[in-house]
Formats: sequence, C-alpha cells, structure tokens
Amino acid sequence: MPTRCPAPIEWGRVRAALNWANLTTPLGLAIARAARCRVRPYAPGAARPAGLWVAEGFEGPLPRAAAFTVGSVVVLRPAVGAPEHRPDLMRHEAAHATQYALCGGLPFLPLYFAAAGWSWLRTGDPASRNVFERAAGLQRGGYCEAPPIPWRRRGRQLAAAARGTGRRSRSRPPR
Repeated sequence: MPTRCPAPIEWGRVRAALNWANLTTPLGLAIARAARCRVRPYAPGAARPAGLWVAEGFEGPLPRAAAFTVGSVVVLRPAVGAPEHRPDLMRHEAAHATQYALCGGLPFLPLYFAAAGWSWLRTGDPASRNVFERAAGLQRGGYCEAPPIPWRRRGRQLAAAARGTGRRSRSRPPR
C-alpha cells in the first residue's frame, strides 16, 4: 500500500493563526471598527494571499499611506478601490502580515519604525531603505526607491532643518 504524504502547510493559515494568537489581528480589527471601515475576509483565489481581512474606507489622518497592515488586517483608504483589482498591493500587504507573525506581533511596530527612521536618515524617505518595505517589495507597495544621500550632505540638510532654514537659497548678499 503506498504511503500518503501529508498535505503541505498553507502559510496563509499559519500566518493568520499566529497573528490571532499574538493579538495583532484583533487589534487591527478594533482599529478598523473604530474608524468605521467595512471589514470582510479577503477571498483567496489565484495569486491572492489567504488568511487576510480587508478593512475598506479608512479616512483617518495617520498613517498617510494608501494602505497599511495591522496583524492580518489590511486597512485601505477609499482611493485604493477594490483590493481584488490591486493584487500587487495585496501581496505587499500580505508580506507585512507575515512580518507581524515572524516578529511575534507587536514587536514588529518598533522594529518597523526604527527601520523607517533609518531609511529617512539615509534617503529622506521612510520606505526606500526600510528593510521591511524592501522585503515586501517597494514597487508592489507603490513606492519609488530614493537613492542614499551622502552622509556629509545629509548632515548639512539636517542641520539646516534644525536651524529652521530648510532648503532655502543661500545666496550671499551683494557686496
């Protein structure tokens, strides 16, 4: 009698279970409900990640992103449209859901913000050198990659911003 191999583990279901256990999915659902989003399961299909919830209609001031993920809940602004028509964006957000699971839930948030700070320091953009955004796919998430700014020039930019001079012209007065 031939032996039967066990069915392969579907990562989407494992990720969903981990994010329920680490309480980030309940947190994401609470955020969505508080923001009066319409919440529904994201129907898996061909090239659609399983185990996600979609919260549509987010209009809060922060974060400014068109979409963000908390646990296995993908929160979308109205301008995004139907997630079924944005498979690349949904794969990007599914990667963030996986990152929550692998980081043990809430520890993902300070790690993500530290990576965003590093990216902003290096490029002036919070996504370009953010290890989590890069792993999720910058282009799939709708980001353009900014080149690193040389340390010396970045130091001058930060010093000017601290003085309140910003990027204003530094022309010398006539003599």
